[in-house]
Amino acid sequence: MRIGELAARAGTTTRTLRYYEARGLLPARRGHNGYRTYDEDDLKLLRQIRTLQDFGFDLEETRPFVECLRAGHPEGDACPASLAVYRRKLGELDELIGELQSVRAHVGQQLERAERARDGLAADAEVPGGPEPQCELGGIHG
Repeated sequence: MRIGELAARAGTTTRTLRYYEARGLLPARRGHNGYRTYDEDDLKLLRQIRTLQDFGFDLEETRPFVECLRAGHPEGDACPASLAVYRRKLGELDELIGELQSVRAHVGQQLERAERARDGLAADAEVPGGPEPQCELGGIHG
């Protein structure tokens, strides 16, 4: 198949395919007429790259999977280098999850503090001579 058909079937652009070719991820085969030619294996390779990118892998991280497919493995993630990338990515994700849990805990604490402060202001407003309650937008409730 030609580059336009491959791009359409892979759900990408010809520009992206040329970029992958320049990065050595997609083979650069030419037909007798000089046009790039591709086959079903190339489509499988592209689908592997796209799936990994959808999961947050950067383009360079897809290289071991591409090489595994090119080595003849039916799945690009069966090779030791691919498994190592999976392990590294899981470690990164675990770290990010930890950071997000920490941020979430901090935001939860801030919310609790803010609600206590709001409740304290509301209680003070009910005391004769206490302050008028303020709207979050700065207006006075009346």
